[in-house]
Amino acid sequence: MAAADVASAQTAAPQEAPASAGDEVTRADAFYRRGLRLYSDKKYVEAEKELESAWELNPTFDVAYNLGNTKYQLKKHREAATYLSFALRNWPLVKTVAKLKPTAEQRFAESRAQVGAVAVTVGVAGAEVLVDGKAVGRAPLGGEVFVEPGEHEVEARQAGYAPASQKVTVAKGGAVEVKLALALAKSEGPTAAGRTPVGGGSGTGAGAGGPVAGQPPAGPVGPQPVPEKRSWVPVIALGAASAVGLGVGIGMTVAGSNASGDAHTQSAAIIQAGAQCVRPEASWVGPCEQVRSNASRADTLGNVARVAFIGAGVLAIGAATYALWPKSKRTESIVALPVVHSDGAGLAMMGAW
Repeated sequence: MAAADVASAQTAAPQEAPASAGDEVTRADAFYRRGLRLYSDKKYVEAEKELESAWELNPTFDVAYNLGNTKYQLKKHREAATYLSFALRNWPLVKTVAKLKPTAEQRFAESRAQVGAVAVTVGVAGAEVLVDGKAVGRAPLGGEVFVEPGEHEVEARQAGYAPASQKVTVAKGGAVEVKLALALAKSEGPTAAGRTPVGGGSGTGAGAGGPVAGQPPAGPVGPQPVPEKRSWVPVIALGAASAVGLGVGIGMTVAGSNASGDAHTQSAAIIQAGAQCVRPEASWVGPCEQVRSNASRADTLGNVARVAFIGAGVLAIGAATYALWPKSKRTESIVALPVVHSDGAGLAMMGAW
């Protein structure tokens, strides 16, 4: 691929990155730009290392696109298919990068023809998926897993479930579908040593139902205290509120990520056109303001997401505390209430001791 094509998909980060972007985005951008320069000089091995470092810190479509092309140049078709597939699934609706999509599609098709693919479906969401013992993600996976032609073992693991696996043989250019159903792990019952023997044996033992030899006869059983009933309404209410907070946090995180991606893509277009946003020309004031607006929106949505996650965590702690807190023998009750304010969150305990 020509160097100009690589540069067209540069990381869309404004020259004045928001403070909330952090060191990781800055470092990823530095790795990314070094990788582009090395690719332009046809130093593909060195470019591969730089782009892989950028991917680890900031896995975005443009990094995947250029890393996939670098793997393609190095004849690493399985990895090329993996990264190009990610880029195509997340391709932005921006005209400035639309001309690069045919190249990505062509090189993905060429790489895909050299390897096999496994489409994995797991019955339990969040289960870890492994291929030949190497983790490839959690269910549901975003796309196919590309493998070298031959035999492979696909496995799924999740806490509380018995692991499931299946061996498959994948042909060059072919694809197979694997469906793994995880069954709940069986809990072990009491061992024989832990059971109380019943009935008489040889010697002086009593008959069936009598006392066991060597043990004193059981005395009268006194009345047992009736356990106090616990209301589960607070647990359900707090749990539901926690789930809502978690959903809000996830939604805000996704929206913030989209806004950040828009800012990156718009900035890339500005840089590609030879402009900049530090002191933009009159014709670029509007686009630069849009970049800053999207970056600011991403920052705001990120802050909202953090508050929502904190609130969800506090509510979950409140539900767990109420459910697991030992009952007091006194008649006074203990109430746990979550407290959320602008500086953080906590738990208020009220009652009598």
